[in-house]
Amino acid sequence: MAAPLSPAALVRALRSEGVRIAVHGDWQTHNRNHKGPWGPVHGVMLHHTAGRDSLAVCRAGTPDLPGPLCIGLLAKDGTVHLVGYGRTNHAGSGSAAVLEAVRTEAALPTPGPDAVDGNARFYGFEIENLGNGRDPYPAAQLDAAERLAAALCRAHGWSARSVIAHKEWTRRKIDPSFSMTSMRNRIAARLGSLPAEPAPPLYETFPGAAFFAPGRNSPLVTAVGRRLVAEGCGRYAVGPGPVWGEADRRSYAAWQRRLGYSGGSADGIPGRASWDRLRVPRM
Repeated sequence: MAAPLSPAALVRALRSEGVRIAVHGDWQTHNRNHKGPWGPVHGVMLHHTAGRDSLAVCRAGTPDLPGPLCIGLLAKDGTVHLVGYGRTNHAGSGSAAVLEAVRTEAALPTPGPDAVDGNARFYGFEIENLGNGRDPYPAAQLDAAERLAAALCRAHGWSARSVIAHKEWTRRKIDPSFSMTSMRNRIAARLGSLPAEPAPPLYETFPGAAFFAPGRNSPLVTAVGRRLVAEGCGRYAVGPGPVWGEADRRSYAAWQRRLGYSGGSADGIPGRASWDRLRVPRM
């Protein structure tokens, strides 16, 4: 039982476990939280999509089931595509006895009547697979499932018993179509070792001085402003925000002066050398 991780903490946990991720749109705030609270959370629930080319469906949902349908989609190549964060339409109603077993990390019982809202209590991940017993789960995909589940267990101090299948939550479902005993054994083995060596941090490449024209609207502008504030060079009354303006220019000029530039070389327009030293995290 725990409060959900923040989106940033989730990303850190996944990357620390060696998970390759891709993010999509406003994933950090794309959720169904208006339908009820998300949390406290008790575990991780794994699913299969029963289809291919599932990214758009997982993000937007269907006419009968609005999206997002999960936090992330595990592609065949092992990439985890983050499409939402918070309450998602993945679990539906399930067994109170199963939830109690997950909460106490006890052996799972046979699912009882559907009586508990699982969307509020689990992190949900879809694994792209037809689920027909013939569509394979590539090694990279199973490795990603193991790593992401272990990452969340490690972050919360859970054991592998906190990871369950949709088919273990309710009698209505059969997903995912692989052995959860085997997957939990893999997760347990990983949790018995140290996390994978964290991947080196990635930074945004220099977009060129012309990018920083007055009125430029981009999430990158916000990211630059946040780094400037973190370095003590923020000159913002409000923000930073996504539109490049005078406050951004003055803040960047303060950064340039911090680096030893002066005169026209501290005009507040990013150059490659000062940009590289600012180290704006890749979005």
